[in-house]
Amino acid sequence: MTDQPQTTPNDPATPSTEAPSTTASTPMTPPASSSAELDAQTNAEIEAAMADLADAGAAEEGASNGKIRGPRVVRGGREHRTGKVVSVGATDLFVEFGPKELGVIDVTQFKEEKPKVGDALEVAVQRFDSAESLYICALPGAVQKADWEMLEQGQVVEARVTGTNKGGLELEIAGHRAFMPASQVDINHIADLSVYVGEKITCEVQKIDRRGQGNIVLSRRDIIAKERAKAAEGLKEALNEGDTIEGTVRKIMDFGAFVDIGGVDGLIHINDLSHDRVNHGAKGVAQHVSEGQKVTVQILKIDWEANRIGLGLKQLQADPFTAAASEVVEGAEMTGKVTKILDFGAFIEVAPGIEGLVHISELEWRRVNDVNEVLTENEVVQVKVLKVDSDDRKISLSIKQLKDRPQQQGGGGRGRGGKGGGRGRDDRDPAEILKETPQLRRLREQSKKSKPKGGGGIGNAGGLGIGLGDLKL
Repeated sequence: MTDQPQTTPNDPATPSTEAPSTTASTPMTPPASSSAELDAQTNAEIEAAMADLADAGAAEEGASNGKIRGPRVVRGGREHRTGKVVSVGATDLFVEFGPKELGVIDVTQFKEEKPKVGDALEVAVQRFDSAESLYICALPGAVQKADWEMLEQGQVVEARVTGTNKGGLELEIAGHRAFMPASQVDINHIADLSVYVGEKITCEVQKIDRRGQGNIVLSRRDIIAKERAKAAEGLKEALNEGDTIEGTVRKIMDFGAFVDIGGVDGLIHINDLSHDRVNHGAKGVAQHVSEGQKVTVQILKIDWEANRIGLGLKQLQADPFTAAASEVVEGAEMTGKVTKILDFGAFIEVAPGIEGLVHISELEWRRVNDVNEVLTENEVVQVKVLKVDSDDRKISLSIKQLKDRPQQQGGGGRGRGGKGGGRGRDDRDPAEILKETPQLRRLREQSKKSKPKGGGGIGNAGGLGIGLGDLKL
């Protein structure tokens, strides 16, 4: 009955002579297929059994050792794993990752409080010490010794500066030459990069090309930026208005100077730079502070929302105006030095940090058109204090008040003494000039006596007979 479908006469592709062989081969196919399926199933069962045994053994050992397993992640060329702290010594800290998997870290890497036994800790595996069966580890982000084979982009390493060039720094790392662009050395502009030569600096691998002799590009800017951002978070709670703090002048501008006070920048405005007069512009500011200079400043205003901090330098200095208030008084005669000449006058320093203005009209008794005709910068002169305005901190001075006033020549008209003479200045008012005086009466009498008798005239020649007295004006 079972062989009837295979010997159907209507099937031309199946000869009747092959029916016995087909019948004989049919029962052999199922055992072969069944054996293959059993082998695959058996292998799967064996693998499952092995996994169960491994898990069981790990569970038993984990119960006694308290192992922690976690995913292995590679970042910056290093494997990052999380383990449990099992021992904290004076010099080393041990972390357990799993059965017979221990890592060790130098405790000096913990700048703040060290972890305690039982704490979970993420570390970066540097290498495996087969002699001690220990993983040598470091904290994530810590500087590691650079190996050429292990260098990867984003890795934080320590490199030695060997020289400088037009574009930046030349460094040596893992026996290979590296380059750091000038813009990546710091967040601020560094005018003289030679100060880094011979120093070891912490930097980040930006680019690596292992073809030929290798091309390595390093950066330090991002590391410094992260350190500043971290420090700024701590300063938000530590800084208060009125505090005195030390900082470093980072950049000079026309309107003042930016000072780094430990992770954040504050501005010393030109008005808070000095009690002395500060000329507007970067050159004027540079006369009082310089980039890189260490200064002690006072916090005047804090606005964290706008990220602005106002600083003052003169607030921590003695006010020379107040100190010299007893000497610089109206009417006092003082010696000063010309500090600046302008179109309308000159500034004279009469005391350290105290300047007064001599207006152009107070230079000479005569009319002065150009201040430079009378004074030169750095010249020492005698002045008289005319007025002191303590509120506006202004002092008016005079030079001509210490000179004798020239004598005024009386009467108008031309003088008799010189070539063509000159006009004298008469300060008398008209009423005084027309007032009847003995001198005026004598002049009138002399005028009458000098008239010629007979009418006078131009002369008798020609018989004109016309005198000046006959002319009607």
